Amino acid sequence: MEMFDRKSLVKKVKPKSKILVLPLLVILFVAVVTGFSGNKSRKAAVGRDEVAGVGKSGRHVPAGAVDTLSEEDADATALVDYGYRLITETYAWVGPGTKRQISGNRLACSSCHLDGGTRAFAAPYVGLDKIFPTYIARENKVETLEERINGCFERSLNGRAIAVDDEVMVAMVAYIKHISRELQKDGPFKGRGFVSFKAPDRAADPKNGAAVYEANCAACHGADGKGVKGVAGNREGGYIFPPLWGEDSYNDGAGMNRLITAARFIKGNMPLGVTHESPLLSDDEAYDVAAYINSKLRPVKANKEKDYPDLSKKPKDCPYPPYQDNVTQEQHRIGPFNF
Repeated sequence: MEMFDRKSLVKKVKPKSKILVLPLLVILFVAVVTGFSGNKSRKAAVGRDEVAGVGKSGRHVPAGAVDTLSEEDADATALVDYGYRLITETYAWVGPGTKRQISGNRLACSSCHLDGGTRAFAAPYVGLDKIFPTYIARENKVETLEERINGCFERSLNGRAIAVDDEVMVAMVAYIKHISRELQKDGPFKGRGFVSFKAPDRAADPKNGAAVYEANCAACHGADGKGVKGVAGNREGGYIFPPLWGEDSYNDGAGMNRLITAARFIKGNMPLGVTHESPLLSDDEAYDVAAYINSKLRPVKANKEKDYPDLSKKPKDCPYPPYQDNVTQEQHRIGPFNF
């Protein structure tokens, strides 16, 4: 199984705004001042004041992605650069109030696909062009990469689908192909998807999850889950830390609204600053805090009953009906998943 290395694979896009030295200096300064060492203490997680720097264009440079922006790349094109911006600044290009207005919230694709979709075990984009077309159970058909991206637009971004030949779609696919160009065809690639996770043989406990959230998540995402909005020069119009529930979060048809999916993402990537090799939260803690987050109100996706036409392939943790079994919706939502 091939392992992708983000730093070597993504030789990166040279943005038109020439974001080169300044962000790197800012990150080095932050590293020295904070003394972040990557150890497992809870204080090691990146906090509000440790977010990476801002480029000369005024756009935020995602933590961990500066190396992808500071190297010359003879193959970089305006189209790939546009794709990168769409993924990391979705809200600014196609969010509410923009001319295109494709997404319905002010999240970015990179709110979940971290470091511009290059971080291992954070649902990376690397290699996706080698995998698609592939079968997707939710639609019960073989889908193209473009169709899968539209699924994210409609669910995680609570917006609408676009044509496969739309310039936005073309640019996003171009970026994904660019960062995947050095991988061998057909994979599988270690680092795809999320970290391994064993769901506890019990129902998740949202009350315990609230305590986990307060101790590990609230400092960045807020006690009210509304996140921290961007400011001039730092993700303006979007979020420094995204909301986890409420009207500007992912809708209830998104994959992240499934308990096990959310728990796997949280375990390998949160609090911000941990790595998949050394997760901070246990399986039990990730399980409970995911249940707490997904117990909150969020936008409602229409026509969810049409998902999974073949109900035998519906995931156990899908929180909405119909189901082919006699298990309650509550158990599908929070477990135990021993059925």
